[in-house]
Amino acid sequence: MFENFVIPDLVPAVPEIFLAMMALAILLLDLLVKDGRRTLIFVLTQLTLLGCCLLQLLPNSESTPLSFSNMFIDNLMTDLLKFFVCLTVLVVNFYSRAYTLEREGLARGEYYVLSLFATLGMLVMISANHFVTVFLGVELLSLTLCVMVAMDRDNAVASEAAMKLFVLGALASGLLLYGLSMLYGATGSLEITAVAQQLKAGVNPTVLVFGLVFVIAGLAFKLGVVPFHMWIPDVYHGAPTPVTLFIGSAPKLAAFAVLINILVNGLLAQAADWQGMLMVLAVLSMGLGNIAAIAQTNIKRMLAYSAIAHMGFMLLGMVSGVAPGSADNFNAFLALNAYSSSMFYVVTYVLMSAGAFGIILLLNSAGFESDHLDGFKGLNQRSPWIAGVMLVMMFSLAGIPFFVGFFAKFSVLQAVVISGRYWLAILAVFFSLIGAFYYLRVVKLMYFDAPADKTPIRTPLAVRTLLIVNGLAVALLGLFPDWLMMICFTALGGSLYLS
Repeated sequence: MFENFVIPDLVPAVPEIFLAMMALAILLLDLLVKDGRRTLIFVLTQLTLLGCCLLQLLPNSESTPLSFSNMFIDNLMTDLLKFFVCLTVLVVNFYSRAYTLEREGLARGEYYVLSLFATLGMLVMISANHFVTVFLGVELLSLTLCVMVAMDRDNAVASEAAMKLFVLGALASGLLLYGLSMLYGATGSLEITAVAQQLKAGVNPTVLVFGLVFVIAGLAFKLGVVPFHMWIPDVYHGAPTPVTLFIGSAPKLAAFAVLINILVNGLLAQAADWQGMLMVLAVLSMGLGNIAAIAQTNIKRMLAYSAIAHMGFMLLGMVSGVAPGSADNFNAFLALNAYSSSMFYVVTYVLMSAGAFGIILLLNSAGFESDHLDGFKGLNQRSPWIAGVMLVMMFSLAGIPFFVGFFAKFSVLQAVVISGRYWLAILAVFFSLIGAFYYLRVVKLMYFDAPADKTPIRTPLAVRTLLIVNGLAVALLGLFPDWLMMICFTALGGSLYLS
């Protein structure tokens, strides 16, 4: 009965196994901890995430890259993205702790356990080499985020945001699942690398293109790009700020990985089709995101529309990848350069977004109302170092030299120009100029407007130190961006199938 049973190679999935076991252990331990002694749960959560970061750095030379019947893949790209995901969640939890303890009373063990399960979903998404694995990771992340948004049960706005996320997320999951089923019907395989092989042999193009439309619609919802952006502003605004920070950071990395795995590693032969679809999504997202952000008076909603615009900008790199069909190595190099520019963009965006929301969390924990833009008036007079870090984040998000956001946009625009889509590069620059207005408006409020209250803002030393490190990382990466660009290029070069 068991003669054909093969024990899977567990080495590629050691970080996920470790994370799942620790999440379950922390969940059980939380039952024994009194409400006023949650520090232990927080410390164990942070140690778990730190352990996952370290496990990603261990070499797996003796292990095969595929495991669990080729449903799970471990390569340079997945290791790098999973490292960034775990590191981001670790920083997010650190930023969130003071706020959740002192302001909203959300520092229950469930919050930290849910953050671990959401991280597990993201890691599964990144290493998915099978449509079923993709769907499992997406659903684990989506359902966990819905619960996190609704954790503040006494907040009607948060409950409404959770319902919107759940209903629209279910719709998007249905679209994604239907699209994946059509791809299976067209190719006869659920394995992403096998789908790529089937496409070379020839398949029914009509079914394939219809399936591709539904898959991109489902993935576009997870990225939050137009016209699948409806949930972003309401959820960013309605969710507790720590949850908003969580949603606006690490999940972007996981969604990018799924996009790369399915479209590039699986459906590269159909690049001419999906690049056109992504082009429309990118232009609409940059346009609506930047224009709508100008009208916002709530900074969380402003950053929500900003996220829509940035994800549209990230898609430009995917659009600029050279379509397959040529054995010319130079074409493969151009494609790899374009996709790595998108990876560099999403990594740096997560770094900038974490810093911006970290400032909002810090101000909230200090009793300073910072959800509305008017609350930033005269911030420099009350806390010069907080205003300085926020200035770095705003300048970088706006793409002003010489911060890392400028080089992220420059690398994507360079890929667009090399691909010959000059009109697209001009549109991107135009929308970036529009977007600079609402970022610079925050700087103007902090440095040129008079504060309503001149009382100095006192903040915890640990959080202050981490935010300064975050700001320095954004500034220094702007001065020395080459090493991160090269890491992204190398990671994708050893992981993508561009032939």
